[in-house]
Amino acid sequence: MAEFFEALSDDHVAMIARQPVFFVATAAEGSRINLSPKGYDCLRVLSPTRVAWLDLGGSGNETNAHLLADGRITMMFCNFQQPAQVLRIYGKGEPVLPWERGWDALAEHFTMLPGTRQIFDIAVEGVHTSCGYGVPLMTLERERPTLLKVHAKADAAVWAGKARRHRQSIDGLPTRTTDRYIAGEPGTVPD
Repeated sequence: MAEFFEALSDDHVAMIARQPVFFVATAAEGSRINLSPKGYDCLRVLSPTRVAWLDLGGSGNETNAHLLADGRITMMFCNFQQPAQVLRIYGKGEPVLPWERGWDALAEHFTMLPGTRQIFDIAVEGVHTSCGYGVPLMTLERERPTLLKVHAKADAAVWAGKARRHRQSIDGLPTRTTDRYIAGEPGTVPD
């Protein structure tokens, strides 16, 4: 049975902590809906009404563009073990980049990973749980290290090229980014 909550409970936080993957959905008027899987140890519940995740560079920057244009975000967690459950967080979010106000306070909750480009700060507006009976039982074999390896080997020219390509969404919406990414040694930002 579906239930709605105004904030995350201790049980919700425990369920979220057990999940090796979560999904993020965003959209903006006139744009495609973006739905992305997120892995690694990159999510933090900061309070019953606030979550954040450390975002690594990837194939695009849709979440950044959509949050700047619209602000709405849905995060989904599926319990692939027992008990069956799906949990969604509905909220408003914003990207925080390494040189912006608020970065240091958010960054202290994370271990910086190669390829870090921003932290998404999400104000929880509602929580929805449902049965999850249609979600399969699965076990995690291991994290896939490929993205971290690629980022660790990238040089400044590669980062600059990625940043240029990620200055707008696939639908042409602007993002808030520059030619800087955290690369190589965690915590360093190349010029």
